[in-house]
Amino acid sequence: MLVAEITKPGPPDVLRWVDRAVPEPGPGEVLLRVRAFGINRPDILQRKGLYPPPPGASDIPGLEVCGEVIKGDLAGSDLYAGQKVCALLTGGGYAEFCVAPVGQCLPVPEGLSDAEAAAIPETFFTVWHNVFERGALKPAELILVQGGASGIGTTAIQLARAMGSRVWATAGSDEKCKACLELGAERAINYRSQDFAEQVREHTDGRGADVVLDMVGGDYVAREVGCLAEDGRLVIIAVQGGATAAFDASLLMRRRLTITGSTLRARSVAFKAGVARALRERVWPLIAAGRVRPRVHAVMPAERIAEAHALMESGQHIGKIVLTWP
Repeated sequence: MLVAEITKPGPPDVLRWVDRAVPEPGPGEVLLRVRAFGINRPDILQRKGLYPPPPGASDIPGLEVCGEVIKGDLAGSDLYAGQKVCALLTGGGYAEFCVAPVGQCLPVPEGLSDAEAAAIPETFFTVWHNVFERGALKPAELILVQGGASGIGTTAIQLARAMGSRVWATAGSDEKCKACLELGAERAINYRSQDFAEQVREHTDGRGADVVLDMVGGDYVAREVGCLAEDGRLVIIAVQGGATAAFDASLLMRRRLTITGSTLRARSVAFKAGVARALRERVWPLIAAGRVRPRVHAVMPAERIAEAHALMESGQHIGKIVLTWP
């Protein structure tokens, strides 16, 4: 089979298509013929040598796929050979075939293309756990989604709105702000021309946001802490702006704030299977009803993998970038 191998840490052109043996599924795993796979920020970091795969994971990048079940350990599941599923992986998705834990495979929602299905797992698993489990977002509460035009952002806006919450978002251009509004955000703040913390305080009469979903870290943290409502929750899922932050810790005590965060890739199969069950129960009906749909910016043939990585690094995309096999 063909796989995209990282020949050495570096720019997109270090990715090379090479031949490898088709993997064999182990206990609790299935073999998938990959039809489409998503590109995610962790893939970029891995390619640069900044985010190595966890022990035991494939060295091939790729955290989400849509594919057809070929064979494997299907005991205890409702999956069957020939079924089309989308799956969350710890690696190995940039390939014609991959293995996936059976508990991390979900049936493709009716009406979705292969590319749309491949755009679901990484962002939907991440948003569900961090916004609704760790962040405990409730109906009628206000969430501020940083980077609202990203894959995570477009998913968070739609899911929060569908669950009955109010949504504000930040983005880096007027075009991206418009996209956030179209997806269901009440207000979109261009962070290049406006201070999001001031906007939140001003337009909530000083109350603030109940939850902030942050992918930046760094100096954003102090401003986010300063614009949280009483009992507010700040959820950090990436630190693109820096891993260290200084903020007024007394606000945490006076306003009873919570700062939390997580990464998904190294979590156990059992944990991720639990998230998958919650998605199937709570989110799959929303997709079936057309209330939520993965936002796909571009679909490219797999051979254009380097171009897809360059597009993600450019920051010009709105939503997900997906590659497909013929």
